[in-house]
Amino acid sequence: MVNLVDVFSDFKTGKNIDRPTMVRVLEDVFRTLIKKKYGTDDNFDVIVNTTTGDLEIWRVREVVPDGEVTDERAQVSETEAHFIDEGLDVGDECYEQLVIDDFGRRAIMAARQTLVSRIMELEKDEIYRKYSERVGDVVTGEVNQIMKKEILVLDDETGHEITLPRTEMIKGDYYRKGDVVKGIIKKVEMNNNTPFVMLSRTDSAFLSKLLEAEVPEIEDGVIEIKNVVRLPGERAKVAVESHDERIDPVGACVGMKGSRIHGIVRELRNENIDIINYTTNIPLFIQRSLTPAKISNIELDHERKRAAVYLDADQVSLAIGKAGSNIKLATKLTGFEIDVYRNQAEYEIDDVDLEEFSDAMEPWVIEAFKNIGCDTARQVLELSAEELIRRTDLEEETVRDVLRILAEEFEEEK
Repeated sequence: MVNLVDVFSDFKTGKNIDRPTMVRVLEDVFRTLIKKKYGTDDNFDVIVNTTTGDLEIWRVREVVPDGEVTDERAQVSETEAHFIDEGLDVGDECYEQLVIDDFGRRAIMAARQTLVSRIMELEKDEIYRKYSERVGDVVTGEVNQIMKKEILVLDDETGHEITLPRTEMIKGDYYRKGDVVKGIIKKVEMNNNTPFVMLSRTDSAFLSKLLEAEVPEIEDGVIEIKNVVRLPGERAKVAVESHDERIDPVGACVGMKGSRIHGIVRELRNENIDIINYTTNIPLFIQRSLTPAKISNIELDHERKRAAVYLDADQVSLAIGKAGSNIKLATKLTGFEIDVYRNQAEYEIDDVDLEEFSDAMEPWVIEAFKNIGCDTARQVLELSAEELIRRTDLEEETVRDVLRILAEEFEEEK
């Protein structure tokens, strides 16, 4: 009898491998060892004790009369059998226990190396299998290593190292070694026979899981998340529906005085999250998706999946949002391409379209003003320089040049 815990101490625990699998691997390795020494393993029993780690190898041969041995691998003479067990007779089975030292030092070292290799492969397969089943789950871990293009995180649950690429980090994410990071398992694959687990903080499913953890009604199935769209770290829109008329889905997700949503906002680096009540009424859904803007009228083109939205002048910039963020998310949420128009009555009779100043202003400058809802000269002049700088992200000098050019246009007309 030989104890594997002593002989093969490097992998005595096999923490990522179940015991039946470990026993099967050990049996395979030692049967290979037996084949190399005896040419076959047909007459050998390999027994592994899963509790103690003990290994027993038994050679089984039939006892035959002296001088009648025709197959040394399957038969043993009566005289030799009596050296093993005096009580054996011709026709009995002779069980002879072997010790690992019988195989020689080199054979043992080779078996040990094979065992190490097999167990490492099994551990990798087991890690891949376990994480494949956890795709879409939220993971919390500790930052272990910070690299140029990615951060390596130790999973609190398994201790395995998972990767958070910088492309999957929210703008404003900054970590040091030892910091706690939370994300969702986005992808699991085998790279060069090594499991690669990718973490994400920008995936829309991450926000869904955070909401599910904070809002019991979602986990219970009373409230359903119909769709989530994000501009990570900037803005997100979540469409929710209640299957219980007594429960307001928006109120339940936000919580008393924002108690439920505030923690999620902090986790997502102050991402502005709009919770929207889902409806199959498309015009109403589009109207809600453009929150906080107030819509005057909506014209739908179902075939082209486009919506023409009409608003008062002071609502256009709200509908579009900073750098077009609000309208982009509303388009993704509803599946309709949204075009924003001002109510015609809002136009000044003596106003001038910005496109007419293309000889005096660069196209990208004009586009920047249009993105905040200013299509005409008077609409730009109605806003202060400070407000225009803040909303367009243009340089102060550029904004003041535009204001001067537009103001001069109306002075010349007078």
